[in-house]
Amino acid sequence: MSSKFWLDVMNSVYDVTPYLDEHPGGDDVVLAATGKDATDDFEDAGHSKSAKELMQNFCIGELDTSAPIIPELEIASKKETANYSRNLMDLTKQYWAVPVAIVGISVVAGLIYLRKK
Repeated sequence: MSSKFWLDVMNSVYDVTPYLDEHPGGDDVVLAATGKDATDDFEDAGHSKSAKELMQNFCIGELDTSAPIIPELEIASKKETANYSRNLMDLTKQYWAVPVAIVGISVVAGLIYLRKK
């Protein structure tokens, strides 16, 4: 199995990959709890003392609870996105006008110069 399946139970991280086939409740129960804090799921299942001792064989580390929490991303509403797009288009039009005007003036000046020759 190339994937790794980790559980967070009481701020300890467990690699339960080798135990999936042996879990008495089936691998689907364990898989549903992987990648998240599974403390409540583990406690609600009423694991025995021997199950808790067996679990220590799969412990791969402790979580650093002093680390800052990653803030949630803000999702822009469609209205904000439309305003942003409109502002971007306005700026694009504004900044493209100057180079186009310069090119136009250069072409006219070039034509006038060539006519005089």
